[in-house]
Amino acid sequence: MNVSHASVHPVEEVPTTEAAVPVAGENLHVPMVRMKDIQGMPGTVGGLSLRISQFVFGAAALSIMASTSDFPSVTAFCFLVAAAGLQTLWSFSLAITDVYAILVRRSLQNYRLVSSFTIGDGVTSTLIFAAACASAGITVLIDNDLGNCAQNHCVQFETATGMAFICWFTTVPSFLLNFWSLASR
Repeated sequence: MNVSHASVHPVEEVPTTEAAVPVAGENLHVPMVRMKDIQGMPGTVGGLSLRISQFVFGAAALSIMASTSDFPSVTAFCFLVAAAGLQTLWSFSLAITDVYAILVRRSLQNYRLVSSFTIGDGVTSTLIFAAACASAGITVLIDNDLGNCAQNHCVQFETATGMAFICWFTTVPSFLLNFWSLASR
């Protein structure tokens, strides 16, 4: 005869406020406490604002530099266009991910997801910084050393380089917060 038996469901023990002292030979297992989502991390409004600003400044650098007719003649300017294009695509795709996470109230603190965000932010921030530095060097060469600004688009070159540096300034906090979140696990 099958008779259903009452089942006992275990209840988690409420942690005490006193510090537990392990007895010799006893392994004390302390449960991991999940860190709160800090503004600027993926899936937060601060993270979304960083992604949108990265997208805007990267797109501005890309469009200003690409609007000049003689940017293909200088490798550093081509590098800036390529780096700004990659940064723009990366920031746009992560902004869409952040919007989705905010709308469905989902945390993006998955280890693999944060790892990919960290690696992507590290690569794109390094590329945009290197491209901005190279473009700044060429712009200074054209303007100050050669005195050839009248025949070139110096204002556009300087503006695009400035936008690339501002894009880098907004990319670094995203990288550092993702790296910190990854390292604090």
